[in-house]
Amino acid sequence: MEAIEQVLNPVETQLKAHFGEAIIEVHQSYDFAVFTVSKSKIKEILQFLKDAPGMEFGFLTTMCGLHFPDLQGSELCLMYQLHNMPRNERIRIKTYMSIDDAVTPSITDLWPTANWMEREAYDFYGFVFAGHPNLKRILNMDEMNYFPMRKEYPLEDGTRNDKVDLFFGR
Repeated sequence: MEAIEQVLNPVETQLKAHFGEAIIEVHQSYDFAVFTVSKSKIKEILQFLKDAPGMEFGFLTTMCGLHFPDLQGSELCLMYQLHNMPRNERIRIKTYMSIDDAVTPSITDLWPTANWMEREAYDFYGFVFAGHPNLKRILNMDEMNYFPMRKEYPLEDGTRNDKVDLFFGR
């Protein structure tokens, strides 16, 4: 717990000093310091975390999409996990957006490895990364006109009558 606060406090202080209102929420989740930030400043914040003296989160470990259908106006989320290798510190950055405006800048110029991560987020959730060098489906067929990881489909077939809910704890 103490190690997380050693990461959380200095990063929080620097981010709030440089980006003010764009830092929406700061909290701790398990062993990660988590920062929810404004979509309009996401690329600037990521570049700051990578390049600023004292920050040096130079390794993008993960970038993925998330879908929260109940959050009206903020249904989609991009989550970035960064690692400061010399200090072995990790942080998580989140930004939420409307499903109708899922456009955000590409970070492939900051981390070339983001190329395939952004393509996956596009393929499965429908995020559009402005400035991406080759934004096309990576795993699904080009003909697909939907995004399979969005929670828009029922988990079970409603026409089946061979299941008894009693056996499934419902």
